[in-house]
Amino acid sequence: MKPLALHPDRFFDAEPAVRSIARTLYEAVKALPLVCPHGHVPPVLLADDEPFPEPTSLLITPDHYIFRMLYSHGLRLEALGIPTQDGTPVETNPRTIWQRFADHYHLFLGTPTRAWLDYVFYHLFDIRTRLDGATAMPVYDQIRERLQEPAFRPRALFDRFNIEVLTTTDSAADPLAHHQAIRVSDWGGRVVPCFRPDAVFRIAAPGWRQEVERLAEAADLEITRYTDFIEALERRRAFFKEMGATSTDHAVLAPYAERISAGAADRLFQRAFRSEATAEDQAGFEAHMLMEMARMSVEDGLVMQLHPGAYRGHNEAVASRFGPDKGGDIPTATEYTYNLKALLNAYGTDPRLTLVVFTLDESTYSRELAPLAGHYPAMKLGPAWWFFDSIEGMRRYRELTTETAGIYNTAGFNDDTRAFLSIPARHDLARRVDANYVAGLVARHQVDLDDGRRMMRALAYDLAKATYRLDAQPTATLDLAAGADGAVAANRPPG
Repeated sequence: MKPLALHPDRFFDAEPAVRSIARTLYEAVKALPLVCPHGHVPPVLLADDEPFPEPTSLLITPDHYIFRMLYSHGLRLEALGIPTQDGTPVETNPRTIWQRFADHYHLFLGTPTRAWLDYVFYHLFDIRTRLDGATAMPVYDQIRERLQEPAFRPRALFDRFNIEVLTTTDSAADPLAHHQAIRVSDWGGRVVPCFRPDAVFRIAAPGWRQEVERLAEAADLEITRYTDFIEALERRRAFFKEMGATSTDHAVLAPYAERISAGAADRLFQRAFRSEATAEDQAGFEAHMLMEMARMSVEDGLVMQLHPGAYRGHNEAVASRFGPDKGGDIPTATEYTYNLKALLNAYGTDPRLTLVVFTLDESTYSRELAPLAGHYPAMKLGPAWWFFDSIEGMRRYRELTTETAGIYNTAGFNDDTRAFLSIPARHDLARRVDANYVAGLVARHQVDLDDGRRMMRALAYDLAKATYRLDAQPTATLDLAAGADGAVAANRPPG
């Protein structure tokens, strides 16, 4: 058995002078609260505050980072317990799945997944033995036993992690009942929603009519025309804002934004109602709706996030058998300068708009994104996202953007995760990588140590909080006596 040890200088430079400065900078920010302005932790987790399940269903089967790697080495997703769309049998013994994972744990060496998991094992579960095939069951049992303790309930861990605010991601029609349950509870954790209307913009997708019907019901408005659709979205944004939301989120393949006339938009909308909309129609409608989302953000103050460039369901066999978000989403080359021109010319200098733009295409950092963010006041760069939320990806992100945009045109860090237990691990890794980057600037005398400390606090805490307008607690009042459903209805904008 090999011991599990986390070196105190991990991820810092091998050069002694840089490493020493990095250590100093990291120590100054490591205990700051965690601001989590974008993520996918289900709010029911914190609403119900039930004990976590056993280790496999907590750490392996929900995490596409893990099963994507195992799948790439020939392990069938059925063998890892990933549920199928048609309900055909999969492995149900959690110990068997955990053993398969442990037998292949070496595949994650050098990856951020390994860094996150080792952090969770060491700091959260006090495991001091390295996971492998021989130690699989003792490690499993130790985690399982700890998960039964009251200190490992979701809310207790939220407090232990020192999370100041956690943002979830919620569909436009979501009633936000779990958020309401959190707010009427006696727990003081701050959990806020984020408005994500992607499903009702995809007019050529199967199930679009059902999504619009859900939106109509949530907005208490019959939707038969494009103007009804816009009004419903505005009502839902207002409701989300009353429930504490400070942001919206939009995922598109290409970040193309272009306004069309209301008449043209209604014609596309009617084509969709007749199930006649094409992929080209959808692309034009989504481009127009990005303009509309920017307009609405100018009016209501919600920060607009744009996540382009992921080709969803690239592995058609996996997508059809197991559904979305199962590791078959692949980055594409993405263009921003021309695609965002109409949006930035219309709203990019308006002080009421904050537009956070992400990418999966690293080649655009220095060529397009840093110059755009370094010019348009409304635009901020989101942190290295998804395939690049890694040690080397974070480092390259800083190196390729800081000279042109500085750090104050970036949005700090967000963890963008469904894996609740990994949140502190991800923030710790980001703070270490940023400390190492800033330490290089100090060592080369580009900035002095005091400015380095100022930069580190901004990167670790201040930028995310300011960019996402999370400085103030929400002021909306709720009809608490009505219960969750009554309070939600009470806060719906009038019809």
